[in-house]
Amino acid sequence: MDKRRSEEIAANRLKLITPLLDKTMDKEKHQQTKEELCLQTGLSERTMRRYVQLYEEQGFEGLKPKSAGRGGNSIIPEEVIQEAIALRREVPKRSINDIIKILEWENIVEPGVIKRSTLQDQLTYRGYSSRQMRTYTESTTGARRFQKPWRNYLWQSDIKYGIYIDGKPTYMVCFIDDCTRFILHSEFYPTLDQKIVQDCFRKALMKYGAPDAVYFDNGKQYRTNWMQRACGKLGIRLLYCRPYAASSKGKVEKYNQTVDSFLREAMLAKPKTLDELNSLYDVWMEECYLHREHSALEGKTPHEVYYGDSKELKMIPSKEIAGAFLSCEKRKVDKSGCINFEGMKYEVEMGLHMIGKTVDVVFDAADISKVTIECEGLEPCYAIPLKIQSHSGTKPSLPEKLTKKEAEDSRLLNAAAKINRERVKIHKTALSFKGILNTDKVGGSDV
Repeated sequence: MDKRRSEEIAANRLKLITPLLDKTMDKEKHQQTKEELCLQTGLSERTMRRYVQLYEEQGFEGLKPKSAGRGGNSIIPEEVIQEAIALRREVPKRSINDIIKILEWENIVEPGVIKRSTLQDQLTYRGYSSRQMRTYTESTTGARRFQKPWRNYLWQSDIKYGIYIDGKPTYMVCFIDDCTRFILHSEFYPTLDQKIVQDCFRKALMKYGAPDAVYFDNGKQYRTNWMQRACGKLGIRLLYCRPYAASSKGKVEKYNQTVDSFLREAMLAKPKTLDELNSLYDVWMEECYLHREHSALEGKTPHEVYYGDSKELKMIPSKEIAGAFLSCEKRKVDKSGCINFEGMKYEVEMGLHMIGKTVDVVFDAADISKVTIECEGLEPCYAIPLKIQSHSGTKPSLPEKLTKKEAEDSRLLNAAAKINRERVKIHKTALSFKGILNTDKVGGSDV
């Protein structure tokens, strides 16, 4: 591996673990940050710990990948390597440990002679690593460059870690137009949750209208009930990429790499507040990206291509956007017609008709004094915090099909009497003394 490639890998690893190097972070926050990084990158916690340990012990050099081993000069006989290749070709997902086990059980090699790392190096050198073989065994097609035909046909979005401000991390959310590479909205936020995605999405919709579709990864900030409801209300198709398929969101991923240059400059500027960081970011985005020529746009800028597109924008009234952007959570109505929400008991207007059902609680996070309840098969209604009173609520009348039907007689007792008559009849005929007594004979009896 050449020096340049090795340094690029080390730089990417350092960027990845930077949030974990903050010494002011408490243990619980550190663990939470590590779990979020693992979820976003697909790496294990063990790998994250190893990267941090290598950096603390050896600095930047420790993050560089080690050499690829012996290459073609192997201490393993060539015929053994060919047998291992044959085993890998038979089952491309077969592990190195299983391959070694088979070779030992078939007496091709002595137990313990072949080391796992040595055989892995040889298979990788010859193009038979599990990752290389997976390229040819996956049923999906390879990733190809694509571009949608007009603006607002498809929006992509992603979250990127920013710099630390006053010892606290920042997170950038970006919505980018697939066709024109135009940034609909992008901003740095102080937290990592679904609310930052909601805010960025809403601002993009207010400025540029609704897209035909949006395309997200499987992060918990995007795969939410709220996102499904909002896109459904606004008529936007909601698409998710396959897990660990970052290449399918290549445009926003490429923009994230471009933002790295801004983050390097921002660290030198040392902004003291989040507003200062966003002010610097807005200027950089305008001058260093939106109005800069893009190689994939035939030398035009994203700003020129987006505003030069003749496709009409589908603007949405602010009231409709506000309705779609209400938060939504699921709750179960208890036997008293109430729900538990935000640590309080809420009384549902039609709660006694919804007992035992799971309902959607639609609310504005800024005002939860009154929330809307949506239940399948019933009209939406409201719920307010429960006020304990001296009497219970009025029990609703049951529908006619559920009311008590007057009986003319006891069907149970009638059925029991019938069964009893049958039982007595059988008992009477079970033993018969007919023919034993004969009074016509002399003496008057046979006994």
